[in-house]
Amino acid sequence: MSAFHALPGRPWVLAVLMVILSWNLGACGSPKPQFENVDITGANFARDFSMTDDNGVVRKLADFRGKDVVIFFGYTQCPDVCPTTLSDLARTLEQLGPLADRVQVLFVTLDPERDTPEVLKAYVPQFDKRFLGLYGDAAATASMAREFKVFYQKVDGPTPTSYTLDHSAGSYVFDPEGHVRLFLRNGASPASIAHDLKLLLS
Repeated sequence: MSAFHALPGRPWVLAVLMVILSWNLGACGSPKPQFENVDITGANFARDFSMTDDNGVVRKLADFRGKDVVIFFGYTQCPDVCPTTLSDLARTLEQLGPLADRVQVLFVTLDPERDTPEVLKAYVPQFDKRFLGLYGDAAATASMAREFKVFYQKVDGPTPTSYTLDHSAGSYVFDPEGHVRLFLRNGASPASIAHDLKLLLS
């Protein structure tokens, strides 16, 4: 009789099962991040862009590799949602402390007719000096909006230049490898955004 069969209750069977179980658990990889905002990992849109920043530099997503990137679409004459969102993102960076230097917020204008580079450069850094404004001509703006599934529409005002824009109010978040990961609904709290940005940076 072998030594294995001589062991009462065959405890070696239990030991082997424990080892196999540990291998299986290891093969599952890291647990899925518990985001507080909408997880859109693997989405086949919001893949890239080519727009000019308020310093006159043509930018693509790859320029910000190594950082979390938050992209919000709006316009400088927006009376409510845009300044509120940018203020909330500025508060988010405050909550991140030193990690904030690994986050890039991009404000994409949907109003290239009025939001010149000079206007963007005066407006966007008021919220945080690290924020960048992006702009393109009407065709480039429409193309990026389609890629990011952003709706916008001009609403006529009393004069030709006093129009407003109806537009989508959410933001997109990319991880440091350049993959779109999150959608931030309008009104997402700075605390929840900071929580998710930390997960992506970890």
